[in-house]
Amino acid sequence: MRTLSSSSVHDNPSKHRFEYALQGERAVAIYTLAGNVITFVHTLVPEALQGQGVAKQLVLAGLASARERGLRVIPQCPVFAAYMRAHPETHDLLADEGRTLLGL
Repeated sequence: MRTLSSSSVHDNPSKHRFEYALQGERAVAIYTLAGNVITFVHTLVPEALQGQGVAKQLVLAGLASARERGLRVIPQCPVFAAYMRAHPETHDLLADEGRTLLGL
């Protein structure tokens, strides 16, 4: 099994998504950006890339980018929401709407 790292993930601002590509397949975490708030809307991982930790790496890269850029996060995407709910160290990134979504 390949070991993935968030360095394998790249932000594609023109398409509003973080991307991971391997063997002709592309996994994406789609976001919207408004002011200083990034909303993660949807994560798609093709069947061929599932079970390899790709979604987690998309989440880690997206959250690291938000932190580096000083953005607040709204995790509308269930993948981002589940990760952030399980990792209290990410709660400082949440916008008020994100806190409400997670029930915090």
